[in-house]
Parts: sequence; structure tokens; C-alpha cells
Amino acid sequence: MGFKLGMEAVLNYKVDGQGAGGAWLELTNVRDVTLNLEAAEADLTTRANAGWRANVATLKSATIEFEMVWDTADAGFTAIRNAYLNNGIIGFQILDAAAGQGLQADFMIGSLSRSAPLEEGITVSVSAKITYSATPPSWIGGA
Repeated sequence: MGFKLGMEAVLNYKVDGQGAGGAWLELTNVRDVTLNLEAAEADLTTRANAGWRANVATLKSATIEFEMVWDTADAGFTAIRNAYLNNGIIGFQILDAAAGQGLQADFMIGSLSRSAPLEEGITVSVSAKITYSATPPSWIGGA
């Protein structure tokens, strides 16, 4: 079976980043998780391209967006909130399954938006971007 269901995906975290001691922990208090991968472009168009632009990929970037239940007793929620409040690093593995493949990198929490609808539980929307780190991002598992 070549496809994966979203509910099989895993978001792991590590306080203080990839190089910190301790094990990766699964962030279970999440709903929808989106991993945005993009590459900047350099224009290498020449007259030899017969009127077509010629672009090549340059630097890559990644953003993770997800929603969590506002649960101050949850260790993962606390780790993300503290990383935001203290401008700290947090490592993430965004995998397609528990022992699957995906991006592993150190991130900064750039946005932590709380929503308190009248008839629903309080949630927080999180946005994280790759940050400066001694350990570069890598694609783990798979080919």
C-alpha cells in the first residue's frame, strides 16, 4: 500500500533542539499538521533558452503549521509555549508514520495564536520556521 493517512503521521519534538540530550517525544496534542517545503529560485535565463525562462532552485525553507488544544498540563504544549516565550530552539521531526520519513530540523516558534470560540475548547495555532542551529536540517528515513 503506497498511501498514508494523516492520522498515521507523527510530530515529534525535542526541547532545546536536535543536539539536546534525551529522546524525541511524540507531540500527541495536535490536530492538522502542515509541512510547507519551498525553494527560492535564481533566474538563469539566456538567449539560448529560445524565449523561455530558466530557473534553478536555490535555498530551501520549511514551515510547520498545526493546531493544539490549549492544555497547560500537557508537556508538549508547555515546551512549545516556552520555546515561543523564551525565543528558544525546539527540534521537530515531521514524519509520515512512527518509524517513517520526513524532515528533522531545529525550529523557532514564530506564531502562537490562541482562539477561544464560545462553544468550543480553547485552541492555539502554531507556526514554526527552521532556525539557526549547529545541526543542519535533514530528511530522515526513506530514500
